[in-house]
Amino acid sequence: MGQKVEAASGDQPAWTVWQNAEEEIRVGVSSCLLGQKVRFDGGHKHDRYLTGVLGDWVTWVPVCPEIEIGLGIPRPTIRLEGTADNARLIEPKQGTDLTDAMVDYSRPRVEQLQEDGLDGYVLKKGSPSCGMERVRVYGKGGMPAHNGIGVFARVLMERWPDLPVEEEGRLNDPRLRENFVERVFCRNRWRNLVRKGLTRRRLVEFHTAHKLLLRSHNEAGYGRLGRIVASAARVPDDELYRQYE
Repeated sequence: MGQKVEAASGDQPAWTVWQNAEEEIRVGVSSCLLGQKVRFDGGHKHDRYLTGVLGDWVTWVPVCPEIEIGLGIPRPTIRLEGTADNARLIEPKQGTDLTDAMVDYSRPRVEQLQEDGLDGYVLKKGSPSCGMERVRVYGKGGMPAHNGIGVFARVLMERWPDLPVEEEGRLNDPRLRENFVERVFCRNRWRNLVRKGLTRRRLVEFHTAHKLLLRSHNEAGYGRLGRIVASAARVPDDELYRQYE
């Protein structure tokens, strides 16, 4: 996780100043990916990279929306029906529409997670509640289109757009995995800055410490952030910090 230091020294990158080994890196995760037997058939989808590798560095915050809205184990399968823009969460055996129940649950649940503080989230691929992309949506003809988003996942990403989010299937791609881990650690360093107390001086120091990391990914993005920092004299504090985050 890095060392708790006052200034980078030796061959340490400048951003290590903002990495605090005493502060948890908290990442939300679909419970089944940790091996919890919460799926419709009483099984799980244990992902050993998450628990055996990434788990050494992060504290997992498990969430199972289907259990938390009161569905049992085992339970009938559910799926998305309709269109990608207007998909309903349906239990097809009985025709029960669970969409409103899931949305009503998801909004306060995401607010709770925001209050608790997260640095990222790993969702279950293909899930009608937690899938991040390409979830099957069944149209009138009964044939699925792979263009949906899980109901809980949609609320999570709409209400928390700056949270690093991935799904476990995409983390098999080394480049996507590296990108996600880097974003999670960067967000944790930002939260450490917030915990110390946001000031304009500390924002400048934070931005300067991440200069090379930012430029290695996106020179134009680094320039945009630099202009936000440079506008500090003309922007109220809260707006300045919101724009930078």
